[in-house]
Amino acid sequence: MLLKDKVAVIYGGGGAVGGAIARTFAHEGARLYLAGRTRAPLEIVGAAIRKGGGTADAATLDALDVDAVEAHAARVVDEAGRLDISLNVIGYGDTQGEPLLVMKPDRFVGAIHNAMESHFLTATAAGRHMVREGSGVILALSAQAGRVPYLNTGGFGVLSAAIEAFCRQLAAELGPGGVRVVCLRSGGSPETPAGQHKQEWWAKQAEKTALRRLPLLTDVANAAVLMASDRAGAITAEIVNVTSGELYD
Repeated sequence: MLLKDKVAVIYGGGGAVGGAIARTFAHEGARLYLAGRTRAPLEIVGAAIRKGGGTADAATLDALDVDAVEAHAARVVDEAGRLDISLNVIGYGDTQGEPLLVMKPDRFVGAIHNAMESHFLTATAAGRHMVREGSGVILALSAQAGRVPYLNTGGFGVLSAAIEAFCRQLAAELGPGGVRVVCLRSGGSPETPAGQHKQEWWAKQAEKTALRRLPLLTDVANAAVLMASDRAGAITAEIVNVTSGELYD
């Protein structure tokens, strides 16, 4: 097991991506703390993990609430003794679907603000505990739109690029404390609820990739496991390409 006895917090752990990563983390031996704004999907993921013999706690949490984030991180450390892995995969709001020239400022800026504030709050809360222990891994998720612009993606590409830049900066600051920071850049998955309504579009996207397929949720989850594990101990300040070769890095 690559994550045996590791303690992991996943913000957005009830979503499609967060849930897939949580279940894979548990399969690899991690103790899970799932956090999100809506309890029901967290409980579904947690129940599946416990049914499989794993350990999972669910907590209702707004990742834009600094006091709630700090209190939750402190509770995890109090209960589990440490915090080894922190991953933020929360949603950022509706920011795609129309040209920038007609988009309202709040729709463009709001998603960028939510992404940056939530990543700052969750990563720094975890980072302070990790630096005291001298080890830990902070993970984030971006998308290929952060590297290559697409039409009508609104603020999504901008926030993806901002997440990646934040991860690089954080890695530079936390590295001397033994903490690694890695961002997974995904190509998007047709398995997500949003993806299932655009199968023809996803098929066209798949043709643009080197592998002629899009990354599945299990692909993203497996990449997250590897980056969170000690086998990636020399990898930090890196943007991991999980796009099936849509991008050639």
